[in-house]
Amino acid sequence: MIYSYIRPRKKSAVTPEVKLLFTFFGITLLMLFITYAFLLYKDYNFVNDLNLIAQKNAVVNQNLSEMKSQIEFIEKENVLAQKIQTKNSVLKDSITNLFDLVPQSITLSQAQLQQNALILHGLTPNKDVYSFMLQAPLRSIFHKTYSSFYPAGDGWLRFVSTNYTDEEATIKEEVIENEN
Repeated sequence: MIYSYIRPRKKSAVTPEVKLLFTFFGITLLMLFITYAFLLYKDYNFVNDLNLIAQKNAVVNQNLSEMKSQIEFIEKENVLAQKIQTKNSVLKDSITNLFDLVPQSITLSQAQLQQNALILHGLTPNKDVYSFMLQAPLRSIFHKTYSSFYPAGDGWLRFVSTNYTDEEATIKEEVIENEN
């Protein structure tokens, strides 16, 4: 006896709704794994970029320190060059002033300029001309002045004038000038 008009169907635990549910869960898990893999890749890429930037920063800092040392060296060289230029201009002015001090009646044959001394060789008509015209200005410049005379044969006198500056006195004068 048959109590039903339809044929019985097999019943299973996997219904179309459950299949749909598993499909959505699978897609969701797949999307989560893909997102996780993407974030791992981005994190790895970020760490590599960070390391590259740190290396570049170290290279830039090293180059910067080398440039600073080169700048310091160049500045020291510049200061040295300025000092030399100043000394040269002072020396040039001193030589010009020295030759301006020599009167026309006295002839210089040799002038030796040393660190703290000036040695002059020349010809003068007599000792008085030398004393009043050349030795007086030299004494106002130098601390010690020595002169010796030799006959030249034509009535004139050859002279050797050795003039020294006292280093300690020069330093004291520079200190006094700097204070003013």
